[in-house]
Amino acid sequence: MSELSNVIGQLIRNRRTQRSITQEALALQCGIDRSYMGRIERGEVNLTVEKNYMKLHRH
Repeated sequence: MSELSNVIGQLIRNRRTQRSITQEALALQCGIDRSYMGRIERGEVNLTVEKNYMKLHRH
């Protein structure tokens, strides 16, 4: 994925660990699977595309 995805993923991981939140707990709060949260943190997911996909399929 892009450098931006990597940076965002690292920021999410840093904030999550600073607050002593597990990946599983954060994923549950976000309504996603824990393994998907891991992919986000590793920069393997393009969040912009995902967000637009979800918007399209809500309507």
